[in-house]
Amino acid sequence: MVLAGLGHRFPRQPFLFRGVTATLLPNRVYALVGPSGSGKSTLLALLAGWLEPTEGRVHRTGVSRVGWVFQNPHGVARRTALDHVVLPLLVQGLTRRRARDRAQALLVEFGLGDAADREFAALSGGEAQRLMLARGIAARPDLFLVDEPTAQLDARTAARVSSTLAGLARAGTVVVVATHDAQTRAACTDTLDLVTAGVEPRPASGASGA
Repeated sequence: MVLAGLGHRFPRQPFLFRGVTATLLPNRVYALVGPSGSGKSTLLALLAGWLEPTEGRVHRTGVSRVGWVFQNPHGVARRTALDHVVLPLLVQGLTRRRARDRAQALLVEFGLGDAADREFAALSGGEAQRLMLARGIAARPDLFLVDEPTAQLDARTAARVSSTLAGLARAGTVVVVATHDAQTRAACTDTLDLVTAGVEPRPASGASGA
């Protein structure tokens, strides 16, 4: 996936960013950083194809399935946590039994094994955020966009989430994580900085193994 000279502004507003140029590769986890108001969520929307850039182009070669986990999780209030993760697996053609087994394994991976039968409305903010991450991974996207995934999580759970995202990248997904959190940034393999408008690889010792 190639970003070529991306710039964006909304009508009658100054540019949020300009000249963003980068090649985003599978097996990498990119920390998308910049000060508040610099356009991180807007850039995610450009990557997803939800917005057209004011300047430049996004070349989505090899990207047919895009997953996006928003900062504020949204789910079906009366649907169980397990059902949220089962659905994308059924869409892929898994039998209901295999889908339930895979969904349960993903919930355990995100520390939600005991919450499988609880309705979405009964989950805490952190639990709901982890559920949306599990559902997003179940969909097997080519490009996975995550907005502030650890904002509602304690340090230990945040580290687990970062490790899981690294595992997804190793499976061939391009992962882009918008974050203000230093720990999350340090766990990524590369930094995409909206201030410098480019990608900086992290030192090998700072990567999460992606």
